Amino acid sequence: MTHLRRALSHDLDPATLDALRALFESAWPGTFTPEDWEHSFGGAHFFLEENGEILAHASVVPRTLETAGRWLATGYVEAVATRPERQGEGHGSRVVRAATKHVRDSYELGALSTHRLDFYRRLGWIVWNGPTAVRTSEGVVRTADEDGGILVLRTPTSPDLDLDGILVCDWRPGDVW
Repeated sequence: MTHLRRALSHDLDPATLDALRALFESAWPGTFTPEDWEHSFGGAHFFLEENGEILAHASVVPRTLETAGRWLATGYVEAVATRPERQGEGHGSRVVRAATKHVRDSYELGALSTHRLDFYRRLGWIVWNGPTAVRTSEGVVRTADEDGGILVLRTPTSPDLDLDGILVCDWRPGDVW
């Protein structure tokens, strides 16, 4: 039987951290970077476990996104992964649903970056149609390669959003989105 668990980053013990690193490396062989690892921490983690083993994971970290001159407290979904041999069984959907509920309950907006648009769209996420950018020390810089791959989630506290407007993220090392 599977069990859904939630934990904050600072509450994760070394064994759980080791299990997460192994999960991420198996889900993204050869492409999981140290920055990707860092991006997945600082917020809430949602785990699906079976017999003490982590089958799937998603985290929500706080970020600030800007659109139409408004800064929005955003729950940014990171590190969605399912053990490769257990994919297609609904485990990823289950942790993303938990993360989605957390975003709706805690933030003005949800956001994530993906190439798997249909997976998230069926769970209520919406493609951001407008241009994307990042705020750097030199100003706002376009991230055209990300256009069409950013999804957002409206929450009860979201303002009216122009999905065709520019969406600007805060800078971070590695992949900014």
